[in-house]
Amino acid sequence: MTEIEQLLDRVADQARNTRPWGWPSLPEPVEKAALTRAEEALGFSLPPLLAELYLRIGDGGFGPGYGLLPLLDSPPSSEPAAVPQYLANRESGRKDPEWPWPEGILPISHWGCGMYACVDCRTPHATVLLYEPNADEADRAWYVDAPALTEWLQVWLDGTGWYEESHDGPDPTPWPDFRIRAGVTRAA
Repeated sequence: MTEIEQLLDRVADQARNTRPWGWPSLPEPVEKAALTRAEEALGFSLPPLLAELYLRIGDGGFGPGYGLLPLLDSPPSSEPAAVPQYLANRESGRKDPEWPWPEGILPISHWGCGMYACVDCRTPHATVLLYEPNADEADRAWYVDAPALTEWLQVWLDGTGWYEESHDGPDPTPWPDFRIRAGVTRAA
């Protein structure tokens, strides 16, 4: 069994025992057709591990914080779905160039107060970013939560994330690629 298969098994076991949104049961996994529709709407593919989470474990409702967002549709939760939230964030960023939303950065989990865990779908290991919009400038709103989705999931499973009361490790660090990825140029 590969490390990814072992990780998926651990996530599935934990997912069966958590209900961040208070759902009575874990949502059913998405079908391949829903994943295809999501990727067509986004204009890019989901990282393989993220796709497997949706295809094999459930359509959101598990993971750190409020758990993974549903992929396309919100019911039975009032939480937004990942794809519509991404599209809305991109549109909002076009309307307000001071707060652009970088292409390929998919929100996957809501932390409350407008904060999201996001996956960089353009990096080989699916870097997980923390978006904290309560900063005074957009480039101070982005942090690297984990260099890879695998590590982000491990931290959740191990109970060692920055969001845990018992956390005593490093906090997320600023995302150095924000300006490049968002197309923001520095004032001369």
